[in-house]
Amino acid sequence: MARIIAVANQKGGVGKTTTAVNLAAALAAAKRKVLLIDLDPQGNATMASGINKRDAKPGGCEVLLEEVDIATAIVPTNGLYDLLPGNGDLTAAELKLMDALAREHRLKELLAKVSANYHTVLIDCPPSLNLLTLNALTAADGVLIPVQCEYFALEGLSSLLDTVKAVRHRLNPKLEIEGLLRTMYDVRNNLGNEVSAQLTQHFGDKVLRSIIPRNVRLAEAPSHGQPIHLYDRSSRGAIAYIGLAGEMIRRERGLARGEQETVEPNESPKHGDHGPTLKAPAANQQD
Repeated sequence: MARIIAVANQKGGVGKTTTAVNLAAALAAAKRKVLLIDLDPQGNATMASGINKRDAKPGGCEVLLEEVDIATAIVPTNGLYDLLPGNGDLTAAELKLMDALAREHRLKELLAKVSANYHTVLIDCPPSLNLLTLNALTAADGVLIPVQCEYFALEGLSSLLDTVKAVRHRLNPKLEIEGLLRTMYDVRNNLGNEVSAQLTQHFGDKVLRSIIPRNVRLAEAPSHGQPIHLYDRSSRGAIAYIGLAGEMIRRERGLARGEQETVEPNESPKHGDHGPTLKAPAANQQD
């Protein structure tokens, strides 16, 4: 069975979709069979995969409403991974699911039909806590949390960890934190270094060693409908996501060997309810 990973953060603009798309492509380049599910009504992961979200029918909406079989809605991409596309229709699907029985388990039940065909399933979640996100967390084995290395990066992190804890308690006992991924990192920025250090201090080994840098080529790739390793495989962004894929594979093998986790998946920061507190940024943060 595939390892199912939800890529989630309730704060937008942290590199969530960029991570979902480029990690899927990097894992596929490492000869892994990968399914990427675009569960965000914005459909950005679909567009970044080279699929026009307006023409992506049937897609996630029809699958969640059980109007079509999930296998018929999955399409191949130029990144060598498979995609269950998403678009604005997912909002309508969420509303219609409100009155359904076991509505939080719908995606889990559907994935059971195809997960044996893949090594990894990645779910790009909406930047909010809604029924779509709950479906992803209920179906997932782990949650990968992109964290932007800037001043407001830790905003909402505690609330997301509390959500993971609640989902573990009520809906999915096996859910764990796959890792915190530092994104948009600029080594020249003092504040970025401080955020990185505080994340490591509070979350230990749950902070992934891989770091995704700020990179113009990463920002350009989605407009060409390509993952970064196809758009510019020599860029710093492409190299970073290849490294992330390798780290994820090594961690997965470690879990398969039964290695113990060093930090509890539902552990929250210890200094208040709002996560680690950062000092206000100085006027000039560049070295």
